[in-house]
Amino acid sequence: MKPSREIGRLLDIMAALRTPGTGCPWDLEQSFETIAPYTIEEAYEVADAIARGDIEDLRDELGDLLLQVVFHAQMAQERGAFDFGGVVEAITAKMIRRHPHVFGNARNLTPDQVKSLWGEIKASEKAGKPAPPQGALAGVPLGMPALTRALKLQEKAGKVGFDWNDPRAVIAKIREEIDEVEVELGAGREENAKAELGDVLFAMANLARHLKADPEAALRGTNAKFERRFAYIEAALTKWGLKPVQASLAEMEALWNEAKADET
Repeated sequence: MKPSREIGRLLDIMAALRTPGTGCPWDLEQSFETIAPYTIEEAYEVADAIARGDIEDLRDELGDLLLQVVFHAQMAQERGAFDFGGVVEAITAKMIRRHPHVFGNARNLTPDQVKSLWGEIKASEKAGKPAPPQGALAGVPLGMPALTRALKLQEKAGKVGFDWNDPRAVIAKIREEIDEVEVELGAGREENAKAELGDVLFAMANLARHLKADPEAALRGTNAKFERRFAYIEAALTKWGLKPVQASLAEMEALWNEAKADET
């Protein structure tokens, strides 16, 4: 079987991998539940390629993400639920329905008006479906990354007035939560300290929201900064004929500060 630009070839490959007796043993034993973590991972790898500005890698990562859609659709088809064509039909119908300013009669809308119209159409779609779980916090997927889910929960709570008006109040809450971690550590209650740490992270996500920052994006930026500065430390130590494990913390901190200064 040769590579192709046609989606049908990818569907055929996936079907072959899932064919009992002749398919791939690993692919055959998978389910929606076991594949879901890979789907999330591939989405992050797409975001990583974008952040690095690597267009070639972005093409490959988008292919990996597309494979995840095809994999889920194949498993659904085997159950008689829906197939890949059904997925495409559903999203094309949704995009046409939610863009009346492009495919319908609504014209000359501002970006804010488009956003408002999108929300109205989305709400009307939900009105025609079975009632979801009730409550102000309902509808936030459990499978979201924890920081992102915290942000969504806080946004929903904020819409009904359960919120601070001043980011400095959130900072005070963060300090309070950190103090509680310290109290639990001082008392030797490590499990309690872990629970309090969760409260610290939740409060930090809330601060990100008040600063109109995506906590996941902010942390990815800090991760990249850490990697960059630590690479500077390793390179400097290599020139000295040392490995990080052979250097003292004071030496590494001095090099860290050099790397930090070079970035300013």
